[in-house]
Amino acid sequence: MKKNPSRNVHFSKRPSNLLDQINASIDVDKRLFKEDIAGSIAHAKMLGKQKIISKKDKDKLVSGLKSIKSDIEKNKVKFSRELEDIHMNIESLLLGKVGKVAEKLHTARSRNDQVVTDLKLWIKNNSNEIDKELKIFQKTLINISKNNINTIMPGYTHLQIAQPITLAHHLLAYVEMIGRDRSRLKGCLYNLDENPLGAAALAGTSFPIDRSYTTKELGFREPTRNAMDSVSDRDFVIEFIFVLSLVGVHLSRLAEEIILWSNQNFNFIFLPDELSTGSSIMPQKKNPDGAELVRAKASLMIGNLTSILNILKGLPLSYSKDLQDDKSLIFNSYDNLLLCLKVMNETLSKSKFNKPRMREVIENSDSTATDLANWLVQNLNYTFRDAYKTTGNVVAYCNKKKLSLEKLTLKELQIFDKNIDNSAKKLLSATNSIVIKSSFGGTSPKNTKKMINFAIKKYLK
Repeated sequence: MKKNPSRNVHFSKRPSNLLDQINASIDVDKRLFKEDIAGSIAHAKMLGKQKIISKKDKDKLVSGLKSIKSDIEKNKVKFSRELEDIHMNIESLLLGKVGKVAEKLHTARSRNDQVVTDLKLWIKNNSNEIDKELKIFQKTLINISKNNINTIMPGYTHLQIAQPITLAHHLLAYVEMIGRDRSRLKGCLYNLDENPLGAAALAGTSFPIDRSYTTKELGFREPTRNAMDSVSDRDFVIEFIFVLSLVGVHLSRLAEEIILWSNQNFNFIFLPDELSTGSSIMPQKKNPDGAELVRAKASLMIGNLTSILNILKGLPLSYSKDLQDDKSLIFNSYDNLLLCLKVMNETLSKSKFNKPRMREVIENSDSTATDLANWLVQNLNYTFRDAYKTTGNVVAYCNKKKLSLEKLTLKELQIFDKNIDNSAKKLLSATNSIVIKSSFGGTSPKNTKKMINFAIKKYLK
């Protein structure tokens, strides 16, 4: 049984098995080994520089830590639950490597500042992978958009057909969402880029440490300014999980649309076989399980965000063991989001869109009614409310006659106002409706081309 150096000698009994079970975090925080070793190396170098330990001891510690890192990467290390966490495991391994000098490493620091340093470093080191996948996803959406600038489809509000749009216009909405997500991730990384190492337990230390040195060694922007805040702060955890959750929500919205579009009643998209499943008893089924699971995992990420908020809300300053669970929430959200991004990217990359079906639906929907109302305002000096009422009467006529707006003759349109002419009738086609939506951000092909070029320059360079 390995001795845990963090156990107080004045305790008369060792922890019960139950306490060991709830207290040990090594199964989760072993993912922090690189960051823990990096922090310890920086700390050892600083102790040597400040002559708090000798150069010889500093060199032994740094060499031993590097050797441990190599052993872990080669799967030569078996972590011990008896030692609770990654910090104590590495200290124990170091003791085996360099002997009693290993016990000097914890001079002028605490596990409190050590763990928050590790966690910040882990987020910094791994966020690039999230941003990379977000950029790849944007590229996929933009490439599909390039090929569908003139692909007409229904635009919805309240899940009711509203106005004609293009598939490119629809997908570019998600490009913008992901762009904001990437910006939020960047902001989160900026906010957390303060070095807590040296805060010790909560009050700082009487040793003459150099926090600016460890800040530079570890690549932080600056040291934290209050030791108590440094060890108790988990705002950066909340912010990081929030960013991941919001990306998950955006993916879930698109996943929901893919689920709807692949339904036979929509029939807008043909999903790739390799990202769909069948039924155990119904041979004709093709289920959008990938998209459905993305939708579900967004809920898990939201749950993780709620959990960390609830963990933090009742904690007095400074550190409490409740904060140990922050790592499992981060890792769970991170892993799920990375998987969801890859699934959604592959799903869209390999799907085919049913362009004739999308056009058929929009052309039989009376979705150009707003264009007729706008024409009345622009050409016959109607107020918009009067134009809205008149157009509503036209739609009621179509419903009664079982006709679509686009099929009305000019003579029929003139029943409602004799001054309506062919220029109004032309607007009732979905194609023309899209062309005239030329306001900045609108769905016109000309506009969409500009937005694609803008998105390429802004997000893909």
